[in-house]
Amino acid sequence: MQNKSRRYLVTGVLQGGLPLILACGAFAQPSLTGQIGYINMPSARVGEDGTFSLGYGYDKPYGVLWTSTTVLPWLEVSGRYTSISGIPGFDNPQYGGNYGRYKDKAIDLKFKLWDESGLMPEIALGTTDIVGNRLWKSTYLVASKNLLPGLEASLGYGKDRIQGAFGGLRYTPQALPNWSLVAEYDANNYRQDPYESTTLAADRKKGPVVGIEYQWGWLGLQVARQKTLNSINAHIDIPLNVKEFVPKIQEPDYFRGGPDLPARPTLAQWKNSPDYASQLATALSKQDFKNIRIGMQRDALVMELSNSRISNVGRAVGRAVRTALYFAPLETREIKVVYTEFEQPVATYSFYDMPTLNDYLLGKVNRNRFLETVNIRPGRDEETQPLESKSLAQGLQENIQLNLLTNQEGDLVQVTSNDPEDNHFHLAPKFGVYFNDPSGAFHYDIMAEATYKRRLGSGLYLDSALSADLYNTITAVTQPSNSLLPHVRSDIADYKRIKTPKLNRFLLSQYMALTPNTYARASAGIYEEMFRGAGGQILYYPSVKNWALDLTVDALQQRDVQGWFGKRDYQTITALAALHYQLPMGVTATMRAGRFLAKDDGVRFELKRRFHSGIEAGFWYTKTNGNDITSPGTPAKPYNDKGMFFTIPLNSLLTFDSRTAGDFSLSPWTRDVGQMVMTPGDLYEILSDPKRDINSYDGLGNFAERPDEQSLPAVNPPQPSYHPWPMIRMRLEDSGTQWLQIDDKAAALGTAAVATLAAMGLDRPVNRLFQNHQQNRLVKDWGKLGKDLPYAAVALSGAAFALGDDRLSNTGLIALESSAAALAGSELLKGVVNRERPGSSDSPWRTQPAGQSRLSSSFTSNHAAVMFAAVTPFAKEYDQPWLYGVAAFGAAGRLASRDHWLSDVAVGGLLGYVMGNWLWQAQRDDSRYRSNVIISPKQVGVQVQVPIQ
Repeated sequence: MQNKSRRYLVTGVLQGGLPLILACGAFAQPSLTGQIGYINMPSARVGEDGTFSLGYGYDKPYGVLWTSTTVLPWLEVSGRYTSISGIPGFDNPQYGGNYGRYKDKAIDLKFKLWDESGLMPEIALGTTDIVGNRLWKSTYLVASKNLLPGLEASLGYGKDRIQGAFGGLRYTPQALPNWSLVAEYDANNYRQDPYESTTLAADRKKGPVVGIEYQWGWLGLQVARQKTLNSINAHIDIPLNVKEFVPKIQEPDYFRGGPDLPARPTLAQWKNSPDYASQLATALSKQDFKNIRIGMQRDALVMELSNSRISNVGRAVGRAVRTALYFAPLETREIKVVYTEFEQPVATYSFYDMPTLNDYLLGKVNRNRFLETVNIRPGRDEETQPLESKSLAQGLQENIQLNLLTNQEGDLVQVTSNDPEDNHFHLAPKFGVYFNDPSGAFHYDIMAEATYKRRLGSGLYLDSALSADLYNTITAVTQPSNSLLPHVRSDIADYKRIKTPKLNRFLLSQYMALTPNTYARASAGIYEEMFRGAGGQILYYPSVKNWALDLTVDALQQRDVQGWFGKRDYQTITALAALHYQLPMGVTATMRAGRFLAKDDGVRFELKRRFHSGIEAGFWYTKTNGNDITSPGTPAKPYNDKGMFFTIPLNSLLTFDSRTAGDFSLSPWTRDVGQMVMTPGDLYEILSDPKRDINSYDGLGNFAERPDEQSLPAVNPPQPSYHPWPMIRMRLEDSGTQWLQIDDKAAALGTAAVATLAAMGLDRPVNRLFQNHQQNRLVKDWGKLGKDLPYAAVALSGAAFALGDDRLSNTGLIALESSAAALAGSELLKGVVNRERPGSSDSPWRTQPAGQSRLSSSFTSNHAAVMFAAVTPFAKEYDQPWLYGVAAFGAAGRLASRDHWLSDVAVGGLLGYVMGNWLWQAQRDDSRYRSNVIISPKQVGVQVQVPIQ
């Protein structure tokens, strides 16, 4: 088995991966930090869209392990792990003696602001080390231009570590396209680096650096020299927007019949003998179809099934229909395929014209003609009755032998068996990592894990996992958790240290379809290594929409470290509502809100992008009231959970199709705030891929597997592109024109001045009024409402923009624009006026003490400005003046909490109203520019309508 597995992988690399590597063109070159640039300095370039790079650089005294991804055509995200030679990570050898060198994590961003064109250079804005210790922080603006063929030049300016002007040159000779000469002016201020005197980094000066580069397909190497120091940077660049890295040379062929194929029966013969249905089911099961249910309903052959291996729904349905044509009764006039997940209907494919279906599969008619005879509906077609086929299932279990399979799930060594009812056993080694502990920067464990899934009834499944430790170094982890919250995750090392076999999962789950677009799950048992309990999830996933909603509630008990049936004295109930929204370019945004594992309440934001290869990359950020103030958090700046994650489908790496995917996530610290239980059978994760296939173009994918159709967008969807600039530019132009056309600006300004002066006169008495009632419960609640209401208004505006019809969506967008403009104006006034807040003084016009940020000053109220800016477009568009009352009540809450003077709130409210009214008048007619994300059975893409005037 092991040799066969290796042969699969080696064959794929030699026949597919190596030619692909050699065929790749040159990529923009990364600097020592991972950002595209020269040696130490960045350029304005970002990598090709979807490029993932991984590399290691050494520039004494720094060793940098880095990764970089061009997550969008204009956004490059880099992460690096920097070690400093000669500096121990911890001073106490008893505590961190095995940690090694000092190490620090950093995340860098680069935004491409302008593409190179004509005389204009490419322009980018970058920021480095945006979170954590910020030892290497910089902000820079840089421009790059191709001056001659093969010659690129850049000029930029930075502050903080990159201090002042910098520049770079790269020359790639046309005769030697794999080689480049590179030079730069290094503007890094090494004197502000950590431990600069000990490492002698302080002796490094700004100045020229030269180097040479070599690029061979995906692989790159750079060596450089600055005065007396040398540096080296090696990397690999992987294009994630390539559909597959390995050709499917070992993909089983579709069903073609055979000499032993029985003659097709009549409808009467089919009804009188179950053998015909069993023969069809047997043929389907040999093609990895599961949960097969077959029946004749009048003259329609109905099949309910799923496929455990084929990744595209249309292709799986095509193979099922092609097989059915060999076995269906002669009188069959229609074939219906109900594609399922965990026996829950996802979509019903109906094929009404058997001759056209047969001709299409044979290549005699084109796809457009075939589409006239096809219908796709969400869930189970209301005309199709659920199939009961206990005898068929039993017959399959008796007549089909279970096969021992190898490498079907991408593991080099594994034992797998399954059957047509989707009962599944899998045994393979697993590798786990524990990262950045003081006892050592890198610990790992190797275990053998056996998983077993068993179907117990319709939609009822047992899911279990048993692991046995083979070897680990996590036993050396000595750092106890310093968290003041319940240790729902920070004690994970205690669980990993146990070497005896453990039961990591033993769970019963019942899956249900409540309506064609509504699904539910109820689960009970051992969820994961640290928690057991019971709970459920309900998901609303409307068809032909780009959003979904779900609610997950779980009652949980923490398990003990032994991994069997013991427990710790901690119980909790988690409840999280989630909105999933699909954006252009394969991007999905998810917002979760509710109660997390440590009984902290808050929100978690996730953003991910799915590339053409199927690989997904994303990040999450959580904000709760957990108040994690122990290191790495502080009382002034509590820690918020954050991290990045990847999902890698093995389909793009194997020589055959596969639905198996690997998940990987990395967080800077293992903390307890903002944590979620590993939810079993998350419905959105189960359904999002098949729903994406069904809603893409015509929903058939590679249905017929015809060579002449492989270039069709419906068969191989092109990577979507999104160009919002035309719409943004027209909105800006319309807004500017509308501002110039406002005739009563002077009168409005005078009215605002009178209102402001009146409010100023009442500043002190209003403040004293609320000061005398600070302990009143209603006043306290009013203050909390005033703080939270603007956030709710912006969130509702965003929901209107994302989920509403054209009119509501446009109004929501205007509200968001108005809120941003009002906030910017308010911040500008804060910087100019620098007024002290009423909680610190009873004098309305005292300025803030020296050293305090002007952006925290009192005049004006950001909350009032945003509140009025958000509600004004809705009040105008839908003629709902009462919304101004809601805004005024919320803004007055800032007076109740004594965070602002009356004039702060009045001017902030006026500013918000002006912004909302101005932008609403300018942009209310969205027929002039309408940008829609189109997701329908016919297409997926972005449409920008620009009328010609």
